[in-house]
Amino acid sequence: MQLDGVFNHVGRGHPWVAQAEEDGPGSPAAARLRHDVDDAGALLLHTFEGHDALVALDHSSPEVRRHVVEVLRHWLDRGADAWRLDAAYAVPTDFWAAVLPEVRRTHPDVWFEAEVIHGDYPGFVTASTADTVTQYELWKAMWSGLEDANFHELDHALRRHDGFLDTFVPVTFVGNHDVTRIASQVSDPRHHPHAVVLLALLGGTPAVYAGDELGLRAVKEERAGGDDAIRPELPQDTTAVPGADGAVFALHQELFGLRRRHPWLHRARSRAVTLENARYVVDVTDGSRALRVALNLGDDPLPVEGGAVLAADPATRDGGGDVAPHGWAVLER
Repeated sequence: MQLDGVFNHVGRGHPWVAQAEEDGPGSPAAARLRHDVDDAGALLLHTFEGHDALVALDHSSPEVRRHVVEVLRHWLDRGADAWRLDAAYAVPTDFWAAVLPEVRRTHPDVWFEAEVIHGDYPGFVTASTADTVTQYELWKAMWSGLEDANFHELDHALRRHDGFLDTFVPVTFVGNHDVTRIASQVSDPRHHPHAVVLLALLGGTPAVYAGDELGLRAVKEERAGGDDAIRPELPQDTTAVPGADGAVFALHQELFGLRRRHPWLHRARSRAVTLENARYVVDVTDGSRALRVALNLGDDPLPVEGGAVLAADPATRDGGGDVAPHGWAVLER
């Protein structure tokens, strides 16, 4: 079980904030929070990316470090085995480098996933000692490559992705709680399956955001409450979810079942065989084993050489030859 840990900031209602505001600058409570002092000697608390309700912690504080270690261990002792580190990019890497090894001293198998949006991914992993980061570069290239029929962008991102795999295994995704759902991001529904194919077959640790496996739609808006549509409460019974598409769920089962049967895909690299704006054939390989993935966004069939077809869209599967217009296929190599 993975928990989401927010260790960059706390809410305005946190006891530390109330104590700091009561005791003022120079107090032990204020030392836990990033702050300035105005000309009148009043405490000016720093916030997270301009959100006044979120007060930034001071990560140079030994007490903050001790407290975060305690929180991480508290929940690991109760059955958690992994943490997603929210807004990890906003926290100094030396903080993580002090905290995470200390936690691993008592919980050596814990897995830390750091939320990092852009920058030097391998450098962050090395400096922080986190196990992995969120692969936003590839996320953007996957959805916009499909939306704009620009597989050159995707191929460029995969070249960088292959380089990241030399240092760590990134977390790959086509949706999460902070972004527009893939079914809304890619306007042509014929190309929605292609995103699932990429997520399931490319190297990395794939994460499926709750509801994406049901084909749910929702758009993130840049306003207060703009995340609400992409963060609905979902019932245990997926058949009771409004807008759920059973075919999308079946596709996820098929493709991630295929991935389970080829566990080496975890560290697989990618090599383009055919690269055009709307047509992409790529081999994913660990050096000794390979699968061929063919994606067609165009109106004409896509000829592709390979072995047995392991999975494909219905038109391609029934056609027995080329990849159908707007179709896809996974073949043995």
